[in-house]
Amino acid sequence: MLGTGGLPALWMTFLVGMTPILELRGAIPLGAAAGLPPLTACAAAILGNLVPVPFIMLLVRRVFRWLRKTAFFGPRIDWLERRAHLKGRLVRKYRLPGLILLVAIPLPGTGAWTGALVAALLDIRLRNAFPAITAGVVIAGGIITLLTAGVAGLL
Repeated sequence: MLGTGGLPALWMTFLVGMTPILELRGAIPLGAAAGLPPLTACAAAILGNLVPVPFIMLLVRRVFRWLRKTAFFGPRIDWLERRAHLKGRLVRKYRLPGLILLVAIPLPGTGAWTGALVAALLDIRLRNAFPAITAGVVIAGGIITLLTAGVAGLL
């Protein structure tokens, strides 16, 4: 059933959309390859990509504070925060339009996970950040869907 675009393909696309790094950049082509129509794959990936955002924004500081106490995770948390602050330069300068742009660029190191982390570390409230992150995810989803459909059309 996976190759016919049924429910397993839809769930797979949704779940891959939730994962860090791959996010919808990996979920949309994967869903289309599994037989989903590109717009269906895009919708499932967008929804999956947005699920972790509130949890990241509400819990990341607590989790980081707890992990920082360990010898193994402490330096990694410091590195991750430095990286988020570097990515956040655009957001610090332009606030919400910068956050939209950071999330919308479908490149590694950008996306909803990075946007939520940057927003949380820059103290942007969830009620303001979530619509901006959603807009960025929708833009990135559109770009990836067009690229996926274009490549599939060429094949």
